[in-house]
Amino acid sequence: MELLSRRNVLGAAAGAATLATVGAAAPASAHEDSRAALHRVPRERISVQLYTLRDQLNVDLAGSLATLARIGYTRIEHAGFVGRTATQFRAALDAAGIKATSGHVAIPQPFDANVWEQALHDANVVGNTYIVHPFFGVDAAGQPIRDGNVYRAMARDLNRAGTLARRAGIDFGYHNHNLEFTRQDGGSRTGYDILTAETDPRLVHLEVDLFWAWVGAQDPVDLIAKHRGRIRQVHVKDLNTARSFEDAGSGLIDFGRIFQHAREAGIAEFIIERDDAGTPPRTPADALTTARNGFQYLDTLRF
Repeated sequence: MELLSRRNVLGAAAGAATLATVGAAAPASAHEDSRAALHRVPRERISVQLYTLRDQLNVDLAGSLATLARIGYTRIEHAGFVGRTATQFRAALDAAGIKATSGHVAIPQPFDANVWEQALHDANVVGNTYIVHPFFGVDAAGQPIRDGNVYRAMARDLNRAGTLARRAGIDFGYHNHNLEFTRQDGGSRTGYDILTAETDPRLVHLEVDLFWAWVGAQDPVDLIAKHRGRIRQVHVKDLNTARSFEDAGSGLIDFGRIFQHAREAGIAEFIIERDDAGTPPRTPADALTTARNGFQYLDTLRF
C-alpha cells in the first residue's frame, strides 16, 4: 500500500469519472416531507482508514487517536500496528476509546496457512470484525496483470484465506484499486469479474474503494447492482479535477447518489480515506484535517 504504487496507477480512465452533482433542494412547501424521506449515514458506522494518517501516527500515536475520538470516530480500520505489537496497539486504541473494527492485512503469497493464522490471531487481539486484503493487480514488473489465470489463482487463495478467517470468527474481504478492472486475455472479462465470480460470497465480501472504482471507469452504483448484499464496506475517498485525491465532499464524486443504494449493497461501514493526506506538500497533521472534514461530511450528508 505504498503511496507511490497507488498514485502511479492513476490513468487516463479517471477522465471518465466526471459525476453528477447533488440535485437542487426540494420546494419549501414540501420541506417537512422531504426531510422525512431523506436518509443519513449512521454516525456509529463512520470509520477512517489509518493509512490516511500513517505519517501523523508515527509522530504521535496516542495524541492522534485521541483527536480522532474528539472528532467523533468510534471505530477505525488499521493498516499495520504503527511499529507496535497487536497487544500494544489494542492498548492505545482502548485508551482513546476507539475500536479497530477492520484491518488491512495482505494474505501471504504464496499462500501460507500458518502465516495467515498468525495474522488472524493478531486481528482477534486487536478486536477486528473484518480483515481485508488491500492490494492486487500488478505483475513482477509492476505492470497491470492481463492473464486471467493469475486472477483465478488469487481467487483460490482468497477463498482459502476466507475459510480460515471464518473459523477464527472474522469476516474476510477484498479491497479494490483500479487495476482489477483491466480486461483479461484480450477479451471483455475483467480481473474483478474473475475475482468476484470465483470467490465464495460467504467467505469473501467486497470492500469497494469508490475513488478507485471511478478511476477504473466503473460506476459504483452498477457495482452495487451486480453484487447486491456483498459490499460490506466502502472507502469514501474523493476525486478532484486534477484526477487525484481530495477530502470527502470536496471533489467530484456524488456519494449521496451511491449511498441511496447502501441497503441494497449491504454496507456496514463507511470508511474515510485519502491516500496523500499527510505527505508532501501536505504535512502529517493535515491528515487530521482530512479526517475531520470526512467525518463532518458523512455526518451531515443527507440523501
